[in-house]
Amino acid sequence: MPTFPLIQLPYFDFLLTQLQESNPQIEKAFGRHVHWGYWEYPEAADGTLEDFAQATEALTKVITDAADIQAGMKILDAGCGFGGTIASLSERFSSLELVGINIDERQLNRARKTVLPVNDNVLQFIHGNACELPFADESFDAVIAVECIFHFPSREAFFQEAARVLKPGGKLALSDFVEPEKEPLWKVHSRGLVKAIIGFLYGEVNTCTLKDYAIIAEQAGLSPCFEQDLTAATMPTYDILSLITRTQGMQGLVANWINQATASAQKSRNILYKVLAYKKQG
Repeated sequence: MPTFPLIQLPYFDFLLTQLQESNPQIEKAFGRHVHWGYWEYPEAADGTLEDFAQATEALTKVITDAADIQAGMKILDAGCGFGGTIASLSERFSSLELVGINIDERQLNRARKTVLPVNDNVLQFIHGNACELPFADESFDAVIAVECIFHFPSREAFFQEAARVLKPGGKLALSDFVEPEKEPLWKVHSRGLVKAIIGFLYGEVNTCTLKDYAIIAEQAGLSPCFEQDLTAATMPTYDILSLITRTQGMQGLVANWINQATASAQKSRNILYKVLAYKKQG
């Protein structure tokens, strides 16, 4: 059996523990999707866990729509977490072959137990490294990476691998926290401090600019075909994170402070939330 480098993600340690203890807040908020929410009208967000769960599903739909999913396709979900994206696609489409890959076996174990096939879809969850995909060339119609690429050791390696396993005309769709272009030095240092703070809770976070993405994609043989800025539309997520972390004692107070720092960075557009898609030519 292959071995993979251990990636420290403290927030998943917390989530998995709370899910094992049947914490109803965590189950409702993160039992399916572990990512930010999307509100078409963020001012209408009501701060409830039910509203947040709907918003996380809405974000999943924005990203998968960017990949132009159709019935009968073979789809790879890289960094699949608890299998929420695969569950969503399985509920919305038929005759799909859905493959999730993740480097954390614990997350896959939950996905295998909670995500079951419907609508004549076939599901598979594989322990593996998104930067060293164990699949044949040109074997997928689309590759999805929902809010996970900043944990990968190399965007370049992931893009090369995604391009390799995509069929000609296939699409890679992802969401990511992206740095603005050409900013004053004080903002660059400020962002570095925020990233260090975020790393305490979320693990190492690697960010880049859209210009960096353009270079990475071109080198991999992928062309940009979709871009959407969801920075403002995802902001109500921080109210939910604050609601949950405030109930977790001293550790929660630290986490809440980190979330406030992250929210400030996103609100000031020092960090942007983007949905991006790229097409393999041919």
